[in-house]
Amino acid sequence: MSKDPAPGDSAASSDASQRHEAELRLLIESIKDYAIFMLDPRGVVASWNPGAERIKGYRASEIVGRHFSAFYPEEDVTGGKCELELEVATATGRFEDEGWRVRKDGSRFWANVVISAVRDGAGRLVGFGKVTRDLTERRRAETERAARLAAEQASRTKDEFLAVLGHELRNPLAPIMNALELARLRGHHFSELDVIERQTRHIMRLVDDLLDVPRLARGKVDLRLERIELAEVVAQAIEIAGPILEQNHHALTLAVPRHGCAVMGDRARLAQVVSNLITNAAKYSEPGGRVDVSAEASSGRVKLCVRDQGIGIEPRMLASIFESYVQQPRSRDRSMGGLGLGLAIVRGLVRMHRGTVVARSAGPGKGSEFEIDLPLAPPEIESPDEQPDAQVRVKDRDRSRRRVLIVDDNVDAATLLAEVITALGHEVRVAHDGPIAIDAARELEPDVALVDIELPSMTGYELADLLGREPWAADLHVVAVTGHAHETDRQRSRAAGFHDHVVKPLDLATVRRIISGGGPTPG
Repeated sequence: MSKDPAPGDSAASSDASQRHEAELRLLIESIKDYAIFMLDPRGVVASWNPGAERIKGYRASEIVGRHFSAFYPEEDVTGGKCELELEVATATGRFEDEGWRVRKDGSRFWANVVISAVRDGAGRLVGFGKVTRDLTERRRAETERAARLAAEQASRTKDEFLAVLGHELRNPLAPIMNALELARLRGHHFSELDVIERQTRHIMRLVDDLLDVPRLARGKVDLRLERIELAEVVAQAIEIAGPILEQNHHALTLAVPRHGCAVMGDRARLAQVVSNLITNAAKYSEPGGRVDVSAEASSGRVKLCVRDQGIGIEPRMLASIFESYVQQPRSRDRSMGGLGLGLAIVRGLVRMHRGTVVARSAGPGKGSEFEIDLPLAPPEIESPDEQPDAQVRVKDRDRSRRRVLIVDDNVDAATLLAEVITALGHEVRVAHDGPIAIDAARELEPDVALVDIELPSMTGYELADLLGREPWAADLHVVAVTGHAHETDRQRSRAAGFHDHVVKPLDLATVRRIISGGGPTPG
């Protein structure tokens, strides 16, 4: 027989329940990082804690009695999201979601929301408990990370595409240049050869520009610094830009001191800067125009200016002229438009030399001026013994007739390069894949092996490693001849045992240098 609780027991139980409720209320009131509140069965706000006020912006007096849809974006309200959440919580006991919610001031925040159904002892629904966390900062960090990873992947994809594009474009250019060199070595000199060479070099320049811009943007261009007079740089730049000056019958005036304007710079890259400016001046000037190049040193700096009398620059273009793919509008009859990368490369390389470049123009039809400002090199320190030793070493490497192995699966390129080298007086053997190259090398025991990287059967890297292990190969000079010009490609070549890395197409001077055992290719 059951025993009714004593009046004292009932009172004690009631006191304990009240203490528990008070403690729970105190706990909820003290939590400021979570919005914790109650909804009635219809979704009307019935309670409100300080965390809810902090996260959502409403005071209790402003929100208690209002429907909880006030916290949702309008598209969620009209789409029935609020009703769906309560239905799921009623049916399953719990609903959890992450999404955008709205504060009192209308701003959105990313929230984690948990809604729990609350039932009485008889199982009747008496309301819902709702807990909301503000995860906006986490969401922002995740979004930024995802965007960064996507950008990095896009950059890698672009770089890989440009590398493949450069390789595929250089491969067909190689036999064209070899054919030109061979024709000249055989004594053929006619104007059509000059046209083919000029246009081929123009394509080569476009390829180089395409590959240079992303490298500069990532700081991946290595500079080989030396003390050099700007007069030497300008002379080299004129050699590069000479064809377009001659083609358009431009007059070139120079006012560059032979001495006193020395900088610490990369000879090839500075020549690229100046040749880009001269080429730019020539492209944007009428045939027969004048291009002026001048330099002067003052107060530890040197200024080099390239001026033209061409179409000028519109004022609105001056602020963006050094951006990639930006071009000054040109008349229809000008054919050498380029890619709009030349001046972007100029700015990038000048900055790497701790300098600045500015563009000036009085407006359309009034010509342009580009001024480069670089720090002067410190006073020169004499090293009289260094140069003679270098000359002796080069002389010791020279041999008049050499045995050369060419390995390239591009038959036209390999055949024409072999004919060029044969015309220079050397013995040549050609192979079109790795296994045949090994057999040919064992028979010829070459002094120099010119090896393409992308070969059938085995890669050029694998072939270089195998050639280096041959007992007769102690003095073998293995050169990678490839369309891949990135610094990582050069590093991989060195790691595989190549002594040099040259980029297709090869000109005659490069062929002579590597066959004679000259030093590594600058670049």
